Amino acid sequence: MLPFAKNALSRLQVRSIQQVVARQNHQKRAPNFHDKYGNAILAGGALFCISTWTYVSTNILVGYFFCSARD
Repeated sequence: MLPFAKNALSRLQVRSIQQVVARQNHQKRAPNFHDKYGNAILAGGALFCISTWTYVSTNILVGYFFCSARD
């Protein structure tokens, strides 16, 4: 690609990005669902996964090490 064309494309992209950022800064938007509940849902999902894996792994280990049928 010619240097002139590269320079023109890069300036075009930078201007469009700057325009988008400027538009977003001027608009006041209401918080959406993810803004309101995102962290709580993430924490709840992490707690669910950790508790499920803890329960399952504990039952597998207890069943394996304390089973009298292995003797």
